Amino acid sequence: MILTCMDVDYREDGSARTAALLFEQWNDVQETETRLHTVPQAAPYEPGAFYKRELPCLLPVLEPLAAQLGAVVIDGYVTLDAEGSPGLGWYLFQALEGAIPVIGVAKTAFRGSAHAQAVQRGSGSRPLYVTAAGIDVLDAAEHLRQMAGPHRIPRLLGRVDRACREAI
Repeated sequence: MILTCMDVDYREDGSARTAALLFEQWNDVQETETRLHTVPQAAPYEPGAFYKRELPCLLPVLEPLAAQLGAVVIDGYVTLDAEGSPGLGWYLFQALEGAIPVIGVAKTAFRGSAHAQAVQRGSGSRPLYVTAAGIDVLDAAEHLRQMAGPHRIPRLLGRVDRACREAI
C-alpha cells in the first residue's frame, strides 16, 4: 500500500505544477518517492468550481498509481458543509471511482465547515480541519495526528507544498 500527499502550484505563465510525495506509513518522516507533473495550461479559476482547475492537475499523477494507493491526502476540503456539499476532495474521490480514500486537510475554517474534525498538532493554538471520503473522518483525523513533525503542519504536507512551488 502506498500513501500520498499532493499539492498544486499555479504559475504566472498559466501552467501548473503538481507534486505527489509517496510514503508507506502515516508516521514516516521521509517520502519514498516524489512525483512531479506539469500541466502546460491550467484551467482558469472558476469561483465555486475549484475542482475544475485542480482535478486535471492531480489525476495524471494518481492514475498510474491507483491500484497501489491506500489513501490520498490533499490540501483542502472533501466536503464543504454538514450537508455534504462537494469540495475538491469529493470530486477527486469520485474521479477515482470511490476506490481510494481521500483525506482533506484544510488550514482554515470557513462558514459551513463546523462538520470538519479539528485536529491540534504541535504547540500552536490553531487546528487543522479534516474531512474525508472513503474513510471515517475520525480515522482520517487520527492519521493526521500520527504524521511526523513537531509543528501544526505535518512534515510531509509541508514538503509537498515546497516541492511543487520549487520545481522547475
